[in-house]
Amino acid sequence: MFRCKPLLGTFVEISIDQDDGQAAIDHAFETIQMVQNLMGFHDPKSELSQINQCAHLAAVEIHPWTAQVIRIAKEVHLESDGLFNCGIGHRLVAAGLLPRHITFSNHELGGVEDMHFLAPDLIQSSRPVCLDLGGIAKGFAVDMAVRVLISEGITSGSVNAGGDLRVFGNTSLPIQLRHPETPEELIEIGSLKDGAIATSSLYFAKRDRQKSHIINPLAQNLSEVHVEISGSFSILAKECVYADALTKVLALSNNEYHPCFSRFSAQALRIAA
Repeated sequence: MFRCKPLLGTFVEISIDQDDGQAAIDHAFETIQMVQNLMGFHDPKSELSQINQCAHLAAVEIHPWTAQVIRIAKEVHLESDGLFNCGIGHRLVAAGLLPRHITFSNHELGGVEDMHFLAPDLIQSSRPVCLDLGGIAKGFAVDMAVRVLISEGITSGSVNAGGDLRVFGNTSLPIQLRHPETPEELIEIGSLKDGAIATSSLYFAKRDRQKSHIINPLAQNLSEVHVEISGSFSILAKECVYADALTKVLALSNNEYHPCFSRFSAQALRIAA
């Protein structure tokens, strides 16, 4: 059984290896919708938007899923020596790639390292922040959808959110990546079973009209903030949330052997242009 819905700014495909799982698929899509509602940057009423607007002023009570994503983001930030930092929303806003919901000056803003948990679901920021969880929440949504499917008796299948893919059970899928220079051409790299893969690239970005959405949080000069990567950068991991986040580390470091990949039991794959 196969179903597809527009969510998370892309098309989400759910496939299961049985014919009687429509209710489970519906619940998996509802879970993805909930992640979008909680952590969507575009929604000024989302929980993420409330964090960006209020967390530097007072503690904010958040959903356990949002708390889990921020904890993972802080962990990856630490292990990557700052290469992954979801506190770069203001850079994307300034480039016109995200909507403007807050009016902080760039120099006032902190990053995910400034987020502190006062309790498991209570968070506060030591500085104003403009978090964008787009580089990690999509992978988390895929993982949560898989968790729902398994809990409702689905033994094998896959969830694919615009290339953030997780396969579970006995399902094995061929993995095809777009050629960096000719995206309509696919390169088959093998098959995936009981694992996840995510890819970062600038395949279809309008390079003549907008800045790169790949942001270097460690850049000292504004001219170096938007990184013009060439090639594609993929991470294979057990969970999609880590595959999603670590693609940014690979794209920025250009190093398939960055120590944080082994820390998260991940494997890096780079296809040069």
